[in-house]
Amino acid sequence: MSESKVSVPLLDLKPQYAALSDELDKAVLAVARSQYFILGPEVECFEAGVADYCAVEHGVGVSSGTDALIVALMALGIGPGDEVITTPYTFFGTVGSIVRVGATPVLVDIEPDTFNIDVSKIEAVITDKTRAIIPVHLFGQMADMRAINQIAREHDLLVIEDAAQAIGSKQNDRPACSFGHIGCLSFFPTKNLGGFGDGGMVVTDDADYASILRQLRNHGMEPKYYHPRVGGNFRLDALQAAVLNVKLPHLNTWHEQRRENASLYNKLFKAAGLNRTADALDSGLSNGIVLPIEKENNYHIYNQFVIYSEQRDALMEHMKANNVGCEIYYPLALHEQECFRLLGYKKGDFPNSERAASMSLALPIYPDLTTEMIERVVEVIADFYN
Repeated sequence: MSESKVSVPLLDLKPQYAALSDELDKAVLAVARSQYFILGPEVECFEAGVADYCAVEHGVGVSSGTDALIVALMALGIGPGDEVITTPYTFFGTVGSIVRVGATPVLVDIEPDTFNIDVSKIEAVITDKTRAIIPVHLFGQMADMRAINQIAREHDLLVIEDAAQAIGSKQNDRPACSFGHIGCLSFFPTKNLGGFGDGGMVVTDDADYASILRQLRNHGMEPKYYHPRVGGNFRLDALQAAVLNVKLPHLNTWHEQRRENASLYNKLFKAAGLNRTADALDSGLSNGIVLPIEKENNYHIYNQFVIYSEQRDALMEHMKANNVGCEIYYPLALHEQECFRLLGYKKGDFPNSERAASMSLALPIYPDLTTEMIERVVEVIADFYN
């Protein structure tokens, strides 16, 4: 293993920009010269490109991944008195969006090995108020959509895929966002496909939903200054679309580079004798880590490479002291957040989510990592355990 003391950041976007700088600079300058900043041809081009990439008919560009969820819920008529099933182990925006439209989040624990919703626990929480399920494809791997869709059909429920971290992930060769009634994407700079700021998209095969979504993102307006609905200002900027139009053709290559990095991590951690199976989480995990898995028939795009460590906080301090980046996604399950106490959940209700919050740690996985950098990450973690 490398003896170098090379520094490894959690994420470094500068190499990606350097490789595409000529195209990106021209795209941004073209928008500036056009003075067409809100919606317009760049956005329409990007919407068509993403819809095609996700194997759906319609893309509606919006201002962020969170706003994608909000406007999706609005378009489906979900609001006060309705219940929406999702998980407590996800980014705040998933549950926050449900609350913001006046609906009630109903939470289901995650699988310990994938961090995604445990499908076997969904039917137990369905009531006559349940309107929808929001599965989150966390860290770049899809939840079990075949099983979720079967449950949704049996109970006449809507399905909104939260694919904020999962554009390009697949299940049985079918892409994320092509399973549910609506799919929601984020183009936050840290995503596999990231802009120069906030951006998002809602995708669907349903032309009626797409029409409603386009109205809602622009204050419910159609035609100009006539408002059949009350919407919001959820529009995607042309500058962001122009940047993302340059990046989209490179996305599959970046996915493959992340997957190659994940494969190298797995090889090196196993060679170091540190890998443990998820079963070890129940029996104690004092002398190793649990690596992320890729479920059969899934294509994992590794927006994050998240491990379990029983000594997570001490390991994190050791890594930072050795100039190796890492991050906790997420330090508190959402049912334990102060603003969601009124939901009535308590500590212990979702043990897998709570354990993930206390033991998980994300390692660098971005495409421009070198072999030497990955070796250094493993070397520092091995040093901690040895």
